[in-house]
Amino acid sequence: MATNTDPAGPWSLVVPLKPLARAKSRLTPATGAELRPRLALAFARDTVAAVLSCPAVLDVVVVTDDPEAGAALTAAGARIVPDAPGRGLNAALAHGERAARAGRPRAAVAALNADLPALRPAELARVLDYSAEFPRAFVTDAAGIGTTFLSARPGVELRPAFGGPSRARHLESGAVEIDLTGIDSVRQDVDTGDDLRAALALGVGAHTAARWAAGAPGAEPATSP
Repeated sequence: MATNTDPAGPWSLVVPLKPLARAKSRLTPATGAELRPRLALAFARDTVAAVLSCPAVLDVVVVTDDPEAGAALTAAGARIVPDAPGRGLNAALAHGERAARAGRPRAAVAALNADLPALRPAELARVLDYSAEFPRAFVTDAAGIGTTFLSARPGVELRPAFGGPSRARHLESGAVEIDLTGIDSVRQDVDTGDDLRAALALGVGAHTAARWAAGAPGAEPATSP
């Protein structure tokens, strides 16, 4: 397995992130309007930190136009690519895929949600290892409707179809659904208050734990994975 300092490492991950002012709008009832964008950034920072701690990953491309997020994630070790298409999530992911493969045309590429604050590097490594057996593969979210991860082997286009009931679209496109057990942290994205509680129960990363503890009056302390 390649390390994240090996230039021959197999995986580049593409992480899309909306401008923080618009990110995670469905969380507002649970967090309030002020805390919501701060949590969105904390989620992304924990996601990127976990990805870069995964030994199978060479680099992370974050597609975002948000200057605050861009600065924080650059400092974490990600490469920032502006959302030049400006045509929504899947166009941003395809743009990130092209950027990731610009220097490594035969790279294996995967798209990963930016809202996986409980992500564990070992679970991601299992998903990547499994994915390498198929041209395209994906992980369904905890609700069983959406998608949190989509991979493409070297020489294969990613063809992302994220958003809403994307599990069905990815199945229809021929991608293989990854049915591994014990990868809850790869499935648990955060869109709602219930999702946030589930992620906190799994054990979130340091940035989310600190932001939640500081910003949510009466919140129970969050635990790190």
